[in-house]
Amino acid sequence: MEARSRSVEDIFEDFKGRRAGIIKALTADVEDFYSQCDPEKENLCLYGLPSEQWEVNLPVEEVPPELPEPVLGINFARDGMQEKDWLSLVAVHSDTWLLALAFYFGARFGFDKTDRKRLFSMINELPTIFEVVAGGGAKKPLKEKSSVSNNSGNKSKSITKVRVSETQGRLSKTLLQQPKDEEEVVEEQEQEQEQDDEDEHGETLCGACGENYGTDEFWICCDICEKWFHGKCVKITPARAEHIKQYKCPSCSNKRAR
Repeated sequence: MEARSRSVEDIFEDFKGRRAGIIKALTADVEDFYSQCDPEKENLCLYGLPSEQWEVNLPVEEVPPELPEPVLGINFARDGMQEKDWLSLVAVHSDTWLLALAFYFGARFGFDKTDRKRLFSMINELPTIFEVVAGGGAKKPLKEKSSVSNNSGNKSKSITKVRVSETQGRLSKTLLQQPKDEEEVVEEQEQEQEQDDEDEHGETLCGACGENYGTDEFWICCDICEKWFHGKCVKITPARAEHIKQYKCPSCSNKRAR
């Protein structure tokens, strides 16, 4: 772009053109794009052009470059991943690059807070490249890559990085599935026991007062008639119940006496 001032609309048109070019590379032209990203080559970048075209090329040699650069070395990870995952990864980095580029132009042409907000709102109305690619826009993988070649040092580094990320993902999943600590287990067992007690005795009525069973009350069962009683109704405390080998309710005790 020329150094003359540009409007928000101008920058947005530039963004849309470059975005369309990258989407084309990752969907309609995916076979061509895949073949150009040869891991045997140097660090390669995917460039989206304002003309809605794309190119895979080396980074510019200028330091610093005139424009922000796309992520380097997309070709090194190509054979270390399934194609769809690799395309999604390139898509994410391409989204990042396009945003950086748009706001680079915004800063360069003196956009204020209002202009920046308007530019972002316009950009945000469009689906991201990742959403387009991961949502089924990409063609089916040409082939699944299961083996990782050991070529250049740079390549090994990039592939190792991918594998570390995958390992971390699996590790996170494992950590989420770790057993709970002992206190949590005991607490859950007590809650389950209380629930079982409620289920078991929910319909049980006290043989003395006729009221329902409650988990927060002490109950005792007569060993003769097998009826349940509130401890308070038959004047039996938990401490006293510990010393009773065979409990007979008042009714059964009176029958015995007669």
